[in-house]
Amino acid sequence: MKRKIIIGNWKMNPNTGKVASKWFQEAARLVSRSKKTEIVICPPFIYLDNLSRIRTSKIKLGAQDTFAENPPAGGGPFTGEVSSEMLYNLGVGYVILGHSERRAFGENNQIVNKKIKGALSAGLRPIVCVGEEERDESHKYFDIVKKQVKECLAGISRDSFHKIILAYEPIWSISTTKARRDAVPDDSREMAVFIRKTLSDITTPAIANKVRILYGGSVNERDAEGFLRDGRVDGVLVGQASLSVEKFIEIVRICEALKN
Repeated sequence: MKRKIIIGNWKMNPNTGKVASKWFQEAARLVSRSKKTEIVICPPFIYLDNLSRIRTSKIKLGAQDTFAENPPAGGGPFTGEVSSEMLYNLGVGYVILGHSERRAFGENNQIVNKKIKGALSAGLRPIVCVGEEERDESHKYFDIVKKQVKECLAGISRDSFHKIILAYEPIWSISTTKARRDAVPDDSREMAVFIRKTLSDITTPAIANKVRILYGGSVNERDAEGFLRDGRVDGVLVGQASLSVEKFIEIVRICEALKN
């Protein structure tokens, strides 16, 4: 049975390394007895080094993005970029790719595909975000998500599929979306089953079953239990709520309390 995983995406927060370190130390103390849940925090790049020095076996580090390709040894002429090898050498184990906020900057499935391949070759576990902007009555949103999954994972070795995490994050449910509405576990369950079927079609049912599927989209301490229990997912990707130690730890506690 796959372990549940709770991932916090801090986005461009907090404003200082001191606040980031304080959060991380407090969270590490509060989850010291967690047994069933894998916990990952994805802070801004500039905090990764300091957080990697804080001793804890319960919280793993992830990055929020990576360069599309692995440059030659020693780096390359790519101003402003951070390579997957740099992240791995820093002790990072995971990386969020294809987030809707990155896609809004022009990132497409082909770029995400390159980033996934680069991350895997460097030893990172990609957290690949997929999700539709709206749910139309003709159900074309299924085709959108299917295309994202297929194009993002094109050319990925079947031996590597178990290292990939897919996070379903419907854009219409994200807090920064205009006229947003709340998603419910039924939305998550419907898409998780569909994504699993899509994975089976491009690999095999046995391989598809090894891929962890998460729900993201304004997850908080009030609705996390519903998604974790009834949403047919292996965990959640938490955004704004992860900036509060209390809220994030409550989500971890909810996950720990669930029956297998």
